[in-house]
Amino acid sequence: MKIGIDLGGTNVRMGIVSNGKIINRVTEPCKANKPEEAVIDQLKGMIRQLINQDIESIGIGVPSVVDAERGIVYNVANIPSWKEVHLKDILEEEFKIPVSVNNDCNCFALGEHYYGEGNGFNNLVAVALGTGVGAGIIIDGKLYNGDNTGAGEIGCLPYLEYDYESYCSSSYFVREHGITGKEAFDKASEGDDEALMIWKEAGHHIGNLMKVILFAYDPSVIIMGGSISNAYKFFAPAMIETLNTFPYPETVKKVEIRISKKEDISILGASVLY
Repeated sequence: MKIGIDLGGTNVRMGIVSNGKIINRVTEPCKANKPEEAVIDQLKGMIRQLINQDIESIGIGVPSVVDAERGIVYNVANIPSWKEVHLKDILEEEFKIPVSVNNDCNCFALGEHYYGEGNGFNNLVAVALGTGVGAGIIIDGKLYNGDNTGAGEIGCLPYLEYDYESYCSSSYFVREHGITGKEAFDKASEGDDEALMIWKEAGHHIGNLMKVILFAYDPSVIIMGGSISNAYKFFAPAMIETLNTFPYPETVKKVEIRISKKEDISILGASVLY
């Protein structure tokens, strides 16, 4: 049995994973605006609620640049006090078992590869569309980190006036239309024409992001997760229309696009880091 942890600026979620299933879990609002030690103490306290003599290792996904070999996280998104945290050393000293640390989107990709929509595919991209835009990459059945676990930071690529994150995440709705993604989803669900048009616009931007993924990685399957993916039925037609302008039509025909279905997929992915 292993413990998988998904550390976010909003919530900390963790669970005991056994044979690909979460058999016990703990969730707390993250003390993101507290000092560094307060968040570390929160992590330790939550782990203590789960740990027992049968736990072999701990894996943790963090929204940041990570030195995966040494388990150091830098400039964690939405946790301002975490500038440089030697997380692996801290937790191994506390619990005396192996600890692995990686980027949260990489854990998302691992979870999908082993237990989710990417099972059975050797080449996949798992893209998270939510507060931000990030991705995890599996190549030839193995996680591709890059040197700083930053290989999937596709949201930072320049696009139009800003970058892809500015047009494919929740910030797009607020900046361009003065409405949250959740509000746009609710209104579209009620058949509101303006909201449906907003999702059509978003779909074209997401389609261009899909084209970037095809150019860069040429995967067998692209798996979408994050809050924006919940509105797939509203943006999918425009996304596919844009995707069909990709210059290699056979590539578009072969690639599968799937929606993540397991809420705790990143916990499952973190558990297989070690």
